[in-house]
Amino acid sequence: MSNITAPHGGVLKELIVPEAEAEQLKKEARDFASWDLTERQLWDIEMLLNGGFSPLDGFMGKADYDSVVKKMRLASGTVWTMPITLDVTEAFAEKIGAGKNIALRDPEGVLIAVIAVSDVWRPDKKDEALNVFKSDDVVHPGVNYLFNRAHPVYVGGKLKGVELPSHYDFKTLRNTPRDLREKFKKQGWHKVVAFQTRNPMHRAHQELTFRAAQMVESNLLIHPVVGMTKPGDIDHYSRIRCYEHLVKQYPEQTTMLSLLPLAMRMGGPREAVWHSIIRKNYGCTHFIVGRNHADPGKNSKGEEFYGPYDAQELLGSLQAEIGIQMVPFQEMVYVEERAQYFPADEIEKDMTVLNISGTEFRRRLMLGLDIPEWFSYSEVVNELRRTHPPRHKQGFTVFFTGLSGSGKSTIANALMVKLMESGGRPVTLLDGDLVRKNLSSELGFSREHRDLNIQRIGFVAGQITKNGGAAICAPIAPYAGTRKAVREEISKSGGFIEVHVATPIEVCEERDRKGLYAKARAGIIKEFTGISDPYEAPENAELVIDTRDCSPDEASQRIILKLEQMGFIK
Repeated sequence: MSNITAPHGGVLKELIVPEAEAEQLKKEARDFASWDLTERQLWDIEMLLNGGFSPLDGFMGKADYDSVVKKMRLASGTVWTMPITLDVTEAFAEKIGAGKNIALRDPEGVLIAVIAVSDVWRPDKKDEALNVFKSDDVVHPGVNYLFNRAHPVYVGGKLKGVELPSHYDFKTLRNTPRDLREKFKKQGWHKVVAFQTRNPMHRAHQELTFRAAQMVESNLLIHPVVGMTKPGDIDHYSRIRCYEHLVKQYPEQTTMLSLLPLAMRMGGPREAVWHSIIRKNYGCTHFIVGRNHADPGKNSKGEEFYGPYDAQELLGSLQAEIGIQMVPFQEMVYVEERAQYFPADEIEKDMTVLNISGTEFRRRLMLGLDIPEWFSYSEVVNELRRTHPPRHKQGFTVFFTGLSGSGKSTIANALMVKLMESGGRPVTLLDGDLVRKNLSSELGFSREHRDLNIQRIGFVAGQITKNGGAAICAPIAPYAGTRKAVREEISKSGGFIEVHVATPIEVCEERDRKGLYAKARAGIIKEFTGISDPYEAPENAELVIDTRDCSPDEASQRIILKLEQMGFIK
C-alpha cells in the first residue's frame, strides 16, 4: 500500500500490499469468510486498489456513505459524489460483523483483497436513489441496479489488496493511474485534457476533442469506459477497435488512448463530478464535459432525468475545490456549405446543418443502410458493421411470460414450427416445464429458486442469441425485476421480444387439467403464482396476447409479423 504525489493529480492512494504481505494474506484468508465479488464490485475494487478512487481506502463505511448520499462529500468534507459500497446478501451478513476480515475473491476463487469490516448495515435504498439519482424510477439504470440487482446489506471497511483483477484483452492500453502519470511525465505532457466516452466516436467527437485540446493548449487523453455502462451499449471490444482507428486521425504525439475499468452508474451531474475526480487521479489537468454527460435518457413518463447542462453547472461549481478544470462543450454539427463541423451555438440562419442522431445511426447500422463519410470514418463504420450485423442476421430471443395455463407453451410450439419452416436460423425451445425437468430439477418454488430458474433460462437463451440462433422461452417468469435483468443481458448480443400471454386467471383455472389451481386454493400447493404468490405483469412487453380470442396459430403469426416489423425476419 502506498501514497504517491505527482505534478498531476495530487496524492494517489494505492491499496495493493507488498508481495510478502500478500503471500501472508493468502494463507490467512483460508480461515476468513469468503465473498465472491459481483461484476460491478470487481470493477469498483480494481479502481479502489489501483488508486483511481483516491482518497478512498476501501468500501465506504456508514458515515462516509450517509455523507456522500446527503451532501456529496465524505465524512471528512472531501468532495465525493457516488456511493462505493460492498453489497452482500442477508445470509452472508449474518456470518460477519465489525472487526471481522472477509476474503474478497473473483468468480474463479482468486483472492483479490481482504476487507477489515468496520460497518454492516441495511441502507434505505429509496433514499439513496432519490438523493444520488434524483429519481426512484427503475427505468434509470442506476436505480434499477440499486433496487433489483444490488444485495440488501452493505459492508464497509478498509482494503488490503493482493492483486488486481485479471484482464487478457488490450493489455497495452490498460494503464493504472500511476502508469499514466509516469507516461505523461516521460512525454513532457504538463497539461492533459481527458475525454470520457462509452460509445463509438465519430467525426463530431473527433472534432470536439481536438478543439477542446487546442482551446486549453493541452494534450488529449481518450479515456473510454470498459466496465459496466448503459444496458444496450455496444460492447467494449468493438468500441476499442474503433478508437484505435480514430486515434490515428489526430496529429502525431498529441493524443493517447487508454482504458478506464469503471462501472458507470449513469448518474448525470453527480457522475460528471465523480468522473472528473477519477481523471485527476489519473493525472489529468482538464476534463471535457458536453451536453447530457452520463445521461440515462428518459424516464417512464417520457421526460428527461436531467437537464442538458446540469452536469456542467454542478462540476463548474466544484472544479476549483477538486483541482481539475472543466472544458465545457456544446454539440458539434456538420455544416454542408462549409464541409466541416461547428459548435451548435455558432450556426447562422443561412447554414444547412446535417446531423444523424445516435438513434438514427443505430437504425442504419441495424438495417445495413448507408452511413455518410461526413458523419464517421469508413474504418470505424466497417468495424461496427463487422461486429454488429443488420438485424436480419442477428440472433433473437422470444420470451413468453404469463400465468400457468395461459397458453404460453402452445403458442411457443406453434412459433417454433413457423420459424423452422421459414428457415434461416437454428431454433431452440426452452419450455418452462422442460427446463424444470432437465436444467433445474433440484430447484423448488421459493422466490430465490424461481429467480435462479429464470436466470438459467436467460443464460442459455443468451448463448443461443449470441451465436445467431432463435431462442423461444416459455416460463411463467412472475417477477418483473428478474425479467428485466434477463432482457438486459440478452439484449447485449441480439434481439429480445417479450410476449405477455395475458389470459385472465379465471380462464387459466378453467383450463387446468392437472388441478393445480384447486390444490393451490386448498393450500396443498404452496407459493403458487396468481394464488399465493404474486404475478407482476409486464408494463412494456413488445406484444400482449389474450388467448380467449386468439388461436395459437393466430398468436404465433402475430409474433412473426412483429419480428418482421422489428427487422429480425426479412
